[in-house]
Amino acid sequence: MSKFFVTKSDIHKDHINITGEDVVHIRKVLRLVPGDNIVVCDGEKSDYEAVIEEIKPDYVRARIKCINTSNTEPLVEVSLFQGIPKSDKMDYIIQKCVELGVNRIVPVVTERTIVRIENGKAGAAKTERWQRIALEAAKQCNRGIIPRVEQPVGFEEALGLSLKAQISIIPYEYEQKNGIRTFITGKEIERIGVFIGPEGGFSEKEIDKAVEEGIIPVTLGPRILRTETAGVAVMAILMYELGDVG
Repeated sequence: MSKFFVTKSDIHKDHINITGEDVVHIRKVLRLVPGDNIVVCDGEKSDYEAVIEEIKPDYVRARIKCINTSNTEPLVEVSLFQGIPKSDKMDYIIQKCVELGVNRIVPVVTERTIVRIENGKAGAAKTERWQRIALEAAKQCNRGIIPRVEQPVGFEEALGLSLKAQISIIPYEYEQKNGIRTFITGKEIERIGVFIGPEGGFSEKEIDKAVEEGIIPVTLGPRILRTETAGVAVMAILMYELGDVG
């Protein structure tokens, strides 16, 4: 069944109203009709099985059949602090990490960030675009939440944000001993932070600063991964080691 996200204010006692771009998708792309079944999520891990009753140009009304708790969310909340890469690589990173279960993505401006970070409306528009990519990925892979894509921050601010995690890791090509498994196996962890550098990785100064803040350097193996591969690889490893997949 097709899945859609709505806000709490769109959910009523016995029905749900769907508005915005999803109405066009329902009418013009999926060509759904009254009587068709859909799933609507409130973004807080509640899935509403519903049947379409009415389709109008500006809204769709669906009757609630039952409510289920989403079973697709990992038990661990992963925050990805991603050094902003060139071109459209961030789009790919967001899409794939949402599919793998990331909870939050924080774009980070580092010493080796090449792209120009725009302020004002242009910067906000880019973040909104990234958030839409996260939304579409969440729909496609049946997530129970829409992972947040934050406004870009500087490296030191990202370090501060990571303090809310119980453990934070930073893949580093010169770390040859400790892998991710070393620090998470057999431990009860609810929140993990992951730092991934842009093209060229983090500078030695940034690594030193991260270590000072308690962030743990880890190895991803003998090969150096591209920035658009590293975050996806870490997410896959974490989900496997924490029992979410495999």
